[in-house]
Amino acid sequence: MARARSEERRTEIVRAALEVIAERGYRGASLGAVAERVGLTQQGLLHYFPTKEALLVAVLEERDRWDTSGGRDRERWRLDLMESLVEYNAMRPGIVQTFSALLGESVTEDHPARAFFTERYVQVRENMADVLRAEYGAELPGGLTPERVAPLLTAVMDGLQFQWLLDPDAVDMPASFRDFLALLAPAGRPAGAGRDTP
Repeated sequence: MARARSEERRTEIVRAALEVIAERGYRGASLGAVAERVGLTQQGLLHYFPTKEALLVAVLEERDRWDTSGGRDRERWRLDLMESLVEYNAMRPGIVQTFSALLGESVTEDHPARAFFTERYVQVRENMADVLRAEYGAELPGGLTPERVAPLLTAVMDGLQFQWLLDPDAVDMPASFRDFLALLAPAGRPAGAGRDTP
């Protein structure tokens, strides 16, 4: 019972941290502000997360768990699920904004999320290559390998998020992602049709 309550409290803290980071950025977000939002003292919050860095990693891991694949489960990654994820992200701007802000901040040398994002992108590129190979085989239209296209696909997904956050009325993120997938598909076969589909 106590363990379940502790997990509930941790989840509440992580979600509050997401809100505070979305409003103020990571550097502007204080443990005190997060603690206040969940009705704790800062010392009380430190019982659950001993450092701000530990809380940040928990926030990033929680965000990945909300995605259909968690960024790590290769078996569940398919192009149609990636399309669904883009559509899902378009319905949760606050989460996307927080993730994008942290990603942008993490490129500095001393940022505590830098290692998380570096490792995450290694895994994401591998997953993307697997998805592309399952969909198109060893060679995509234009002669590129899945490994060559994987960073481009990743860049499109993240780049669309930034453009959409800045001007949501001008950028239809799900439609633009589908347009990109159409560029990858061989002539006469729609994207997402599957490699073995006639």
